[in-house]
Amino acid sequence: MSKQDLKFKNVAEFLKAIDENNIEYVDFNFTDVKGKLQHTAQHVDTIDKDLMEEGIYFDGSSIAGWKSINESDMRLQPDVGQCHIDPFSAQPTMKIFCDVVEPSTNKAYHRDPRSISKAAEAYLKSTGLADTAYFGPEAEFFIFDDVQINVSMNHVGYKVDSEEGPYNSGTEYEGGNLGHHPAVKGGYFPEAPVDKLSDIRAEMLTVLRSVGVPVEKHHHEVAPSQCELGVKFSTLTECADNMQLYKHVVHNVAHSYGKTATFLPKPIYGDNGSGMHVHQSLFKGGKPLFAGDQYADLSEMCLYYIGGIIKHAKSLNAFTNASTNSYKRLVPGFEAPVILAYSARNRSASCRIPYALSPKAKRVEVRFPDATANPYLAFSAMLMAGLDGIENKIHPGEAMDQNLYELPEEELRGIPTVCGSFREALESLQADHEYLLKGDVFSTDMIEGYIDLKLGEVEAYETMPHPIEYQMYYSS
Repeated sequence: MSKQDLKFKNVAEFLKAIDENNIEYVDFNFTDVKGKLQHTAQHVDTIDKDLMEEGIYFDGSSIAGWKSINESDMRLQPDVGQCHIDPFSAQPTMKIFCDVVEPSTNKAYHRDPRSISKAAEAYLKSTGLADTAYFGPEAEFFIFDDVQINVSMNHVGYKVDSEEGPYNSGTEYEGGNLGHHPAVKGGYFPEAPVDKLSDIRAEMLTVLRSVGVPVEKHHHEVAPSQCELGVKFSTLTECADNMQLYKHVVHNVAHSYGKTATFLPKPIYGDNGSGMHVHQSLFKGGKPLFAGDQYADLSEMCLYYIGGIIKHAKSLNAFTNASTNSYKRLVPGFEAPVILAYSARNRSASCRIPYALSPKAKRVEVRFPDATANPYLAFSAMLMAGLDGIENKIHPGEAMDQNLYELPEEELRGIPTVCGSFREALESLQADHEYLLKGDVFSTDMIEGYIDLKLGEVEAYETMPHPIEYQMYYSS
């Protein structure tokens, strides 16, 4: 069954496919504020036209950042246009993406990430500036053989292990250590047997394709144990759906191999972290709007879009880099795009203009996000920032084509950077979010709820003693 087959036009087509494929369970998926997929399954005997049209009721108070107990009833509204057969379940299962609806008003719940992304797409059309926003994320991740985490009053620490890790070059293995370990920052494109993860990446890509995500490539990334899968760009909400499937497939294929995958931005000290570079472009009537006669063959509209991204970058960080660990990646020296500048082909800039022969391929690549982001919220926020730049003609200034990592310190002082901590990002969002409220895409209540939820993570991180503090200060 192809992806086109699973984009049903109506409930009748969906029910027919359930019958034809001998489906036993229908799994209803939605995404919480933190960006984690949630699900509830119904036996096929309960699935009929009425249920699919009325949706599934659930307890919203049990989802972090959502309802209080006295107003907990919420409804999942299935989207028959976004379904796939689950490749991991033992019983034949059809999975379906859902939007979250407020039963009292029968309207989209204003804290539902997927509903926010749909609102962002609707707002784009309402402006008349464009009718389609395309997004193409490149999410990196690590694959480990073992992870141990201890967080208690008297024991704080972690330990990860990977056969590829350069720290294992001297480890004794039963049968012998065969060597062939990538060096620190030495993992980009080596052949086997240095690259030991090619088969598992290929499996991930094959499974992704089977659930309807258009795929392109897979390769090893710069750090040992680090990987990337390439998927095709798509419209905003569908791209966010695909990113949720990307993470779901990566986690579960790794699990099936007896390994563990993580999108933690900085899991290894002293080596490159994992980002999620996000390519973006606008179209109207099928015509590209980012191609023109300005710098790097960009249009003035694209430059203004970049200007909006740069102006609002610090508040965007609250959504695009949504963890305390994100800011351990966003430091100079590890190919992290911390400097808020734009450039053609220059990977040290936070906004890169990839080389493209076709006007349709003209796009901006925003390089500071990572995959701890909720994709619906991050993509929507970047679109709204870019549109604010277009609407207010915010020019990003001159491009910076030199290696920004090698600029003298006195030159760097005058160039803005991304946030240095998650707390700074949340405080920036509190101070700068008017652009997100246009068209009722984001709501003040949603933003305040998000900040409160995430500040809890910041406070837990800031108040927990760290092992490095024991090493540096115990004998003070």
